[in-house]
Amino acid sequence: MPNVICIVGNHELMGMRCLPFLMGEITEESINALDTDTLDNILMWQYNGFSTTIREFAKLDIETQQAVIDYVGDFLTYEQITVNNQKYILVHAGLGDFSPEKALDDYTIDELVWERPNYNQKYFDDTIIITGHTPTQVIKNNDNPGYIFRKNNHIDIDCGACFENGRLAALCLDTNEEFYSSENT
Repeated sequence: MPNVICIVGNHELMGMRCLPFLMGEITEESINALDTDTLDNILMWQYNGFSTTIREFAKLDIETQQAVIDYVGDFLTYEQITVNNQKYILVHAGLGDFSPEKALDDYTIDELVWERPNYNQKYFDDTIIITGHTPTQVIKNNDNPGYIFRKNNHIDIDCGACFENGRLAALCLDTNEEFYSSENT
């Protein structure tokens, strides 16, 4: 789809750090040869609910598994776009350790996929940052949990699909229309 931009998030990053190891044969020898970083990554992913992904991934043939890894490996860490003369930065979580002098390419992958934005701080006057990662139900002093959140040139589109009564949201930048997978109950 030409109008879809895939942005890597924390779950994709965890998968990309672990799936190559998990694609191989798991033996006592391969376990003993595990480096600390890979083990830490596997434990982090397990803590964040890897079981369904691993179970479904394991059902795929090797070529399809590799195709999935290649596809996700092409995801961007962020994207800058302009729609109707409005500048946007699309990023999964935020700009961790934000500084106005810091170039976008200088942010680490972990700052982009794990660290939540400070919604009380306007990062840019002329650019809106669109993120997910932080369910709007957990944003402090949010009067409209479960809906797209807007404040200080931040837009958060994570409407808590992982929560009971949560849902998916989408925002059309051409029209500013909001779309939801279900009613908010």
